Amino acid sequence: MPSKLKRRVASAGLAAAAVVLAGAVAAQPAAAQNLQKVRVGVLRLASSGNVFIAVDRGYFKKAGLDVELKFFDAAQPVAVAAAAGDIDFGVTAFTGGLFNLAGKGAIGIIAGQSREQPGFPLIAYLASAHAPAAASIKAPKDIAGHSVGVTQVGSSFHYSVGLLADKYGFPLSKVKIVPLQSLSNVASALKGGRTDAALLPATSAQPLIDAGDARLLGWVGDETPWQLGVVFAPKAKLDDGKLVRAFLEAYDEGCRDYHDILLAAVKDGKVQVDDKTKPLLDTISHYTKQPVSRIVGGLAYIDPKGELDVKSVAKQLAWFQNEGFADKGFKIGDIIDKRYVKE
Repeated sequence: MPSKLKRRVASAGLAAAAVVLAGAVAAQPAAAQNLQKVRVGVLRLASSGNVFIAVDRGYFKKAGLDVELKFFDAAQPVAVAAAAGDIDFGVTAFTGGLFNLAGKGAIGIIAGQSREQPGFPLIAYLASAHAPAAASIKAPKDIAGHSVGVTQVGSSFHYSVGLLADKYGFPLSKVKIVPLQSLSNVASALKGGRTDAALLPATSAQPLIDAGDARLLGWVGDETPWQLGVVFAPKAKLDDGKLVRAFLEAYDEGCRDYHDILLAAVKDGKVQVDDKTKPLLDTISHYTKQPVSRIVGGLAYIDPKGELDVKSVAKQLAWFQNEGFADKGFKIGDIIDKRYVKE
């Protein structure tokens, strides 16, 4: 019981009644009590699967939260929405805008989400099957000298191109970055031959590959592993430790199921469908509006405890600052809320 409620009760009868009432309320399941409404910003991607699982399996309700999912078509607007107070938590990829907002104290990082890791197809390098210049692109490193579609400048896709440039020693300026604002626009441009190449999540890439509109060049996780996803909250919510910890408790349960059930069943890059995995795959299918057959080959790696690779994030921050996508007036310790992040 909170300390402010700990007071002397003049009447012994009232004290006894209060104890009985408190016990009755505590005994009720969370669903029967008043749940706190929270708005969570996500993308309709399989990499948000741990959040979808936590919602459908009742983990948030068990923690006393009534979650309303707010869907976005790109990562950067999620951070903007959090800073504006339009959502209470954001779960998406790092972007230059996210770093800047965190550096200004508008939002704070509280956990990790998806990671680019070998053997877990997440972001694909694709070459257009219809752009004449794309014929010479045989591998991810060959995108140097070509136009590459991404959602936004300073996005996770842009950073992935930067990592590739660093790995193979070509200047990033040799790649013509074409910001198209949304995943659907990137797919459309690649299909129409308006860009030579593009980076897209597996679930967005597979239809293009199946239709013969794009060629798969490789996967970011196999080329350059890094911490892609993050959980953050606006400044106004960070000091509400009870709320943040309740959210993270449920979030971590979703991470555990995603990791221990789905990722444990991955073989040759695809989740094996069985009695244990099918319900979770159906949940992800429902929220992403993608068939299970497509989802099984596009699940990102997520740490079972939702932990954040802080060293990877520090490397990202340095890159975004050096490229001019993030201000240089703050460091990694300024944007991570150490009350919640386990380094």
